Amino acid sequence: MTETEREAHDAWLQGHLDTLIRDIPDFPEPGVVFKDITPLLADHDGFSAVIETLARSGRDADGAVIVDKVVGMEARGFILAAPVALALGAGFIPVRKAGKLPGPTHAVEYDLEYGSATLELHRDSIREGERVLIVDDVLATGGTVAATAKLIEQCGGRVAGVAVLMELSFLPGRAAVGDLPFRAVKTV
Repeated sequence: MTETEREAHDAWLQGHLDTLIRDIPDFPEPGVVFKDITPLLADHDGFSAVIETLARSGRDADGAVIVDKVVGMEARGFILAAPVALALGAGFIPVRKAGKLPGPTHAVEYDLEYGSATLELHRDSIREGERVLIVDDVLATGGTVAATAKLIEQCGGRVAGVAVLMELSFLPGRAAVGDLPFRAVKTV
């Protein structure tokens, strides 16, 4: 894809996402506006374009794959990260809520915008020195991304970048990403 084609694709995608992502007020609790992506997932063209755009974060400027694994966080991160891993020819690694993985795990407790939680990753899922792309649906406070980065590092992996469908710019999530390469398909 040429630079001009990529720019046209990205402009089309921004407008298309506006029609496919809906706000659900007061979910999961009062005061929170939930970003519902189920209409996007049901739209083949929109979903395919999002996966293609997220997968760019796992490639260099010439299009060569620069990651060994793609990590997705439970639950909506799974939906996006698994096809990104397939697009890159990389392995997919699930990061789960506490108690959901059967083998020995690393665990990190973190804060999110309306509570706290613990994430776990199988200890043997990432080998020493592997380059890992973190993919999730929304970057809000950044707690999930920061916890996942710690889990990757505990396994000996290197975080190569972070790619999300949406960045909520009114929350401090970008600070948690630090100087890691970062891509948001849409910023709201």
